[in-house]
Amino acid sequence: MKPSFLERIFKLSEHNTTVKTELMAGATTFITMCYVIFVIPAILSDAGMDSGALFAATCLVAGLSTIFIGVYANWPVGLAPGMGLNAFFAYAVVQGMGYSWEQAMGAVFWGGIGFMLLSLFKVREWIIDSIPSGLRVGITSGIGLFLALIGLKSAGVVVASPGTIVTLGDITQFGPLMASLSLFLILGLSFRGIKASVLIAIGIVSLIALIAGDVSFTGIVAAPPSITPIVGKLDIMGALSPEMIGVIVAFMFVNLFDTTGTLIAVGDKAGLADENGKMTNMNRALMTDGGASWIGAIMGTPTVTTYVESASGVAVGGRTGLTAVTVGALFLLCMFLSPLAGIVPAYATAGALVYVAVLMVGSLTRIDWDDLTEAGPVLITTIMMPLSFSIANGIALGFIAYPVIKVLAGRTSDVSISVWILAALFALKFVFFGI
Repeated sequence: MKPSFLERIFKLSEHNTTVKTELMAGATTFITMCYVIFVIPAILSDAGMDSGALFAATCLVAGLSTIFIGVYANWPVGLAPGMGLNAFFAYAVVQGMGYSWEQAMGAVFWGGIGFMLLSLFKVREWIIDSIPSGLRVGITSGIGLFLALIGLKSAGVVVASPGTIVTLGDITQFGPLMASLSLFLILGLSFRGIKASVLIAIGIVSLIALIAGDVSFTGIVAAPPSITPIVGKLDIMGALSPEMIGVIVAFMFVNLFDTTGTLIAVGDKAGLADENGKMTNMNRALMTDGGASWIGAIMGTPTVTTYVESASGVAVGGRTGLTAVTVGALFLLCMFLSPLAGIVPAYATAGALVYVAVLMVGSLTRIDWDDLTEAGPVLITTIMMPLSFSIANGIALGFIAYPVIKVLAGRTSDVSISVWILAALFALKFVFFGI
């Protein structure tokens, strides 16, 4: 029997998945990351950009780049303009340093070009293949804790505190209660083997929020705003001034390690690593998000990156690029369905993020905790991601700690040349560019 079109493109049987599972996984990933189409315009409008145009451009860039990575690399991940990098763009580069948003967007463009060149010459792939197995586990579990913190913070379960940095929020309020219900539903239904547990939980909590009047139904269809105010407005030559070099490097390397960490974690959970630990089609995935960054800059959105929320789709069975194509199609559709997408409150998806954290932190069982030279760097990598609120910083500190601890323990032979090089580069990054 001749394989179906989807089977030939995505190799579904080879990855032990089905069309139904992939579509469900794509919808799950989309729901957990669709907040970006509302949050990103809110952040970048503070830099003087048109919020309506940003909404449409975010949907367009996220949709097209995610579809491309699904078809080209066959990876079940979602791409969109990065949250942390957008905040850096608006509040540090534009408001803090005084550059225009057009110049800052030019810096994003050049950072994306550099990012793509690193992928083209397989420097990023070399970095990924150089990561020791223990640190890979640390990255996976660290991203899990990072996701949990994001989810708990968005739901109001964890809040800022001047005295203790963070503290427990008022969990008797509607939002935290609904976030807890979302998590409990997901865990209970997942234990029963119901793959749609995440979608069911988010749907139930969103319906309760609608009945309670916490969200408003304003319609289903709306025409997408024009992207004319921001598309092609970047100042490419203005970003090449000597004082902007540090900004370009910052955009390039923060995205490099954020995306690398996310791809490792999601690829590991999706079973995309071969018997030697190498990820299938990793270079294609790297090339896609590298190219998406500079193309996104032309469209009017800062650096595009792979989203950690992709793990939520993997958690319900997503294994191939069909998951990504589903995510991308929903982003494009959302250009016309923005009122409907706005019904899902943040606390409805918070439970899904904590659920994914439970699955990802479970990888710590693979660590030999009696070997302190392995356990130490893993713990540093894991805890520093949520504590510094940065995937890149967690990876950097883990890489620096790994060779230092090995040398002090008399196990220098465990450290490869590539790990030494990366540790030195990370240390120089902190010295010259800070965090």
